[in-house]
Amino acid sequence: GGKMFRLCCFKPYNEDMESSQKRSFPKTEHLCSRRLIEALFAGGSKSMSSFPIRAVYMILPPEYSSTARVSVLISVSKRHFKLAVKRNRVKRQIREAYRKNKILLTHALDGKQETRLAVAFLWLSDRLHPTSEVEKSIRHLLTRIAEQLTDRPPTRRHEQTV
Repeated sequence: GGKMFRLCCFKPYNEDMESSQKRSFPKTEHLCSRRLIEALFAGGSKSMSSFPIRAVYMILPPEYSSTARVSVLISVSKRHFKLAVKRNRVKRQIREAYRKNKILLTHALDGKQETRLAVAFLWLSDRLHPTSEVEKSIRHLLTRIAEQLTDRPPTRRHEQTV
């Protein structure tokens, strides 16, 4: 029932978006530069949480104009999961959720050709969460980052906790 309605309502929007941008997450969009990662965590970045994920992001200075419009880092600490299998599962969930919903962020950057963004997604929980919950959290964070970028007043002032 509900799923069919959602597909019918949003299909035209997604098809239009698909033509201008594929929903992929290529290596070029991965944040690998040690200098950039250090800059992101050294200060001057903004941070927000939507449990079980925290997003740390920063608008990059003009000298990074050659990098992808949005560079993403995904981190799951060994402190939360000792087993690499679990860490990898969480990273896969975050990666997939970002890949499917990154349009929320790239859409906000459409008018700003020169703007480059670095985003880190950090896992905060000590337990595994359903993929739907992870995706909801990522969507919420991407929407809030997009709102910050377009200087629109946030729809919700308080931080959401699940």
